[in-house]
Amino acid sequence: MVSKHRVFSGTGSIFKYLSLLVGGLMALLPILVVFFASFKTSSEYASTGPLTPPSNWLNFDNYARAFVEGKMLLGFMNTIIILVVSIVGATLLGSMIAFVLHRFQFKGQKLLMGAFLLAALIPGVTTQVATFQIINELGLFNTRLAAIILYLGTDIIAVYIFLQILDSIPVSLDESAMLDGASYWQIYWKIVLPLLKPAIVTVIIVKGVAVYNDFYTPFLYMPKTDLQVISTALFKFKGPYGAQWEVISAGVMIAIIPTAIAFIALQKYIYNGFSQGSVK
Repeated sequence: MVSKHRVFSGTGSIFKYLSLLVGGLMALLPILVVFFASFKTSSEYASTGPLTPPSNWLNFDNYARAFVEGKMLLGFMNTIIILVVSIVGATLLGSMIAFVLHRFQFKGQKLLMGAFLLAALIPGVTTQVATFQIINELGLFNTRLAAIILYLGTDIIAVYIFLQILDSIPVSLDESAMLDGASYWQIYWKIVLPLLKPAIVTVIIVKGVAVYNDFYTPFLYMPKTDLQVISTALFKFKGPYGAQWEVISAGVMIAIIPTAIAFIALQKYIYNGFSQGSVK
């Protein structure tokens, strides 16, 4: 029995590590293909396979062209402005909504939660005609405010993340603060919000990656060249008669750098943010 148990345990370990290895290779393979392509010349890219290493690892011409001709510095600046304002606003709105839904009992509470859930189930593309008309009538077309307002919308995932952490924060803290003369705003800002740090970091990461990678919204609502973001900066290398994929690949590798740094620095919050809670 002991030997059979060890056999099953050993087989399970092999299967576990093998599945992890296959999953890791599948995740890294597209990045590896793009990385190889970013160092190839146009003729080399057309004549070699996707997994064929480049002949010259010091060929940085594609990176220079992507950064200069693609105006990626301008794209990074516009992306940072939109990203910071949108994330801060969406995080505050989401935490406020979760605080009200969790701490107060009122008529229509369940209906409001259902409305958030229903909005998440409706594909965004089906409402784009009406949304575009509203943005255009407000005079926000071809402005950063168009994307910022659309990104400020709080999604149900963020609300649920905040609600989960609020379950671990006892209501007695609110009651003690009210006895000391604190208002509801002071309770939220000085007591509840600092304890929501794990959820805030998780929402910032999830929302930030979504905004950073979004191509549809800036392409539709900010077509002006001066308003390009990092996701639309490389679109100029794609034309009706072909695309300069080696230059686009170099630009993709440049665009990956900020997200890779953010993931490495904040990965512990990504893993623990959905379940971690802290009460002081």
